[in-house]
Amino acid sequence: MLATINACELLGIDGQVISVEADIRHGLPGFDIVGLPDSALKESKERVRVAIKNSGFDYPAKRILVSLSPAGLKKEGAAYDLAIALAILAASGQIPVTLAEKAMVLGELNLAGRVKPVHGILSAISTGLARGMKTFIVPEENLEEATILKEGTIIGIASLKEIFTMGTSGFESHMKQTHHSAGNSPPVSPYGTNSFGNLSDIKGHWILKRAMEVAASGRHHMFLFGPPGCGKTMSARRLPTLLPRLSRDESLMVTRIHSIAGLLPSHTGLIERPPFRMPHHTASSEGIIGGGKTTRPGEVSLSHCGILFLDEAMEFRKSLLQALREPVEGGTVTIARAGSSISYPARFQLIMAANPCPCGNLGRKEKVCLCSEKDVTGYWKKLGNAMLDRIDIRVPLEPVKAEELTVDRGENSDLVRERVARTCAVQDERYKGLGFSRNSEIPPGLINRFCSLDRESTAALARAVDKLGLSSRACHSVLKVARTVADTESCDSIKKDHVLEAIQHRRYGDNDFFWRFG
Repeated sequence: MLATINACELLGIDGQVISVEADIRHGLPGFDIVGLPDSALKESKERVRVAIKNSGFDYPAKRILVSLSPAGLKKEGAAYDLAIALAILAASGQIPVTLAEKAMVLGELNLAGRVKPVHGILSAISTGLARGMKTFIVPEENLEEATILKEGTIIGIASLKEIFTMGTSGFESHMKQTHHSAGNSPPVSPYGTNSFGNLSDIKGHWILKRAMEVAASGRHHMFLFGPPGCGKTMSARRLPTLLPRLSRDESLMVTRIHSIAGLLPSHTGLIERPPFRMPHHTASSEGIIGGGKTTRPGEVSLSHCGILFLDEAMEFRKSLLQALREPVEGGTVTIARAGSSISYPARFQLIMAANPCPCGNLGRKEKVCLCSEKDVTGYWKKLGNAMLDRIDIRVPLEPVKAEELTVDRGENSDLVRERVARTCAVQDERYKGLGFSRNSEIPPGLINRFCSLDRESTAALARAVDKLGLSSRACHSVLKVARTVADTESCDSIKKDHVLEAIQHRRYGDNDFFWRFG
């Protein structure tokens, strides 16, 4: 007898529906899986056999062949266990064949027959819905994630024994009960909402605080540099507290990416706060960009719609820093493999922090810098002008004076976040239907439309270009930041003061370092 169950193979952010066919015939007892299974999937033969026996079913003492199609696509992971088990049970007549025809099934089995959670449930269900499927059987621990889309009939099971106790009528009743519960709003995910302190924790640094508000309002990339202990890391870690909640579409995409990466905790719904990722400088290229044996999303994708913070940026490998240029500019990352390529979203806000020189003492009056001019030049060359040119806001920092450490706190994150949210709402309305939502993402062809200047502002920009030697990309960057500065002041047009502030935020870097040799 032949039975077919649907499963799913993840291909980047999307997926491919996989038909799991089980055929049971007379012959010497055996179990074969064909269709390019990987090692974990080949090992499922023993897991499924023992799980079926321990769940009260009869394991057929016949020749069993399981085929995964399309056969030319490599299948990976243990998420096929439950589908294979149900296909065998349907083919042996122990459960209704109609079950096999209706559902997409996802889940890993342990030897006791319990169904364990798997990665990428949200993407798999999205793929199934796009193919017209209506019923999905998922691990109970993935149920909250599975009901996020509020579509289809979602059935969460904890063990294979539940299939045994349902029967045909019980199965239909269970479907209806679960369908109703799926219409409720899933719980908000606590993931990504860890406390990052408060903006008021930062003493002094008034220019930095203004730059942080502008960066948060327009999703501009930012570079902080200064000697150790001046507050670079502490300030960057408070930037997430200024960001408003994600939109529904952004939440869905962020949740899908984290689910695929296996970073979404069990019994968790939507991620509604922008993610904050802070990889160590020893991270590999696969860890940052993505890839590896299973082509998982990297940190640039895990920080989609949020912040990627590179502390001690100059300690990262030069090749890795240069590899960030494409996702910083394009908002996606494509991982090419032999015969295929997989793309992940990577529209993140890059924040980098670094010392002014290898020893960190350059520019400090009370310290002695032991670095030669060649050392400093080589240190900054690691980042390179091409990458630095893509950073909209650069902020040089000095240690806070003792008298500033005892003054009253400034504005807290809640007040600034309200202003940032209003500025973001203005941009959402302005760019509706254009494929982007923030000023930093304005394409070159639309700069003149959204960042037009009057005569006085144009003259100010022209002087800055001549004095600082700004490239065309740098000019566009200044205009985008000026657009954000104007938005923070609820001004429809860009004025001279807005352009001057944008130039001030960008000035340091390239050939005009803030730090000088004494």
